[in-house]
Amino acid sequence: MSVHDSRLHAFRADLADERLRGSVEAERFVPGRPARIAASIADLRRAPRPDAEMDSQLLFGEGIRVFEESEGWAWVQAERDGYVGYVAGTAVAPIATDATHVVSAPRTFIYPGPDMKLPRSGELSMGSRITVTGHAETRGTKYAVLASGEAIVARHLAAKDVFAGDYVAVAETLLNTPYLWGGSSGFGIDCSGLVQLALRMAGRAVLRDADQQGETAGVAIDAGPAYENLQRGDLVFWKGHVAIMTDAANMVHANGHTMLVSREPLDAAVERIGYLYGKPTGFRRP
Repeated sequence: MSVHDSRLHAFRADLADERLRGSVEAERFVPGRPARIAASIADLRRAPRPDAEMDSQLLFGEGIRVFEESEGWAWVQAERDGYVGYVAGTAVAPIATDATHVVSAPRTFIYPGPDMKLPRSGELSMGSRITVTGHAETRGTKYAVLASGEAIVARHLAAKDVFAGDYVAVAETLLNTPYLWGGSSGFGIDCSGLVQLALRMAGRAVLRDADQQGETAGVAIDAGPAYENLQRGDLVFWKGHVAIMTDAANMVHANGHTMLVSREPLDAAVERIGYLYGKPTGFRRP
């Protein structure tokens, strides 16, 4: 009965999202409840097991809808891209005050108070959403203070409604970040995670996986027989992979070859990737 993508729609044989009633079969339908991610990073897994494949990650402060909590796991759907999976129950918290700021640096630390010499109390990735309640300055460094009294270096944050003007420049700040299958953060990221996170910091939403981005991100373009029509910001797709053009000839991508976010000439990548996965399958301009 269902033709829905299970990555983007919450349905199982025993339980499904109420919004899917009539289009999927399930023993029971529930509306789910709104919640947020309270962990620095929550791995979104394909099954409620610690050894299950990680499909994506959710970041601190992100909104979710919870359909089930059982045996230490929560079955959730992410607000930002609709991705469905299982996170540790300890990562789920009730909705709190609306976020005021987003982490704009690739990574940052949380301190017990406004002083970088204090032992850190946590760490956050680019894209994490926080609520700032005050400000302080210590030895010339300005801090954003949280309701808990903890503090974050203020220059590592942006107001939630302030977006980067160039998403490629955001991606370039993540150069040398380790490659992580399913990774979506400044601590570890995969190819489509890099595209999604960089675009999100520029106020532009795309789906999570490379195949989804290859069908829906922006508009399809004709790259030309020698890729001469490509420009900064264009996306290049292979089977299961995506890269971001930094100019007409070079690209940046999270990849399993260097196991990093790396720069690479497009021609070199086409030759290197080709013997295993063939030539690029498409090009899009987001």
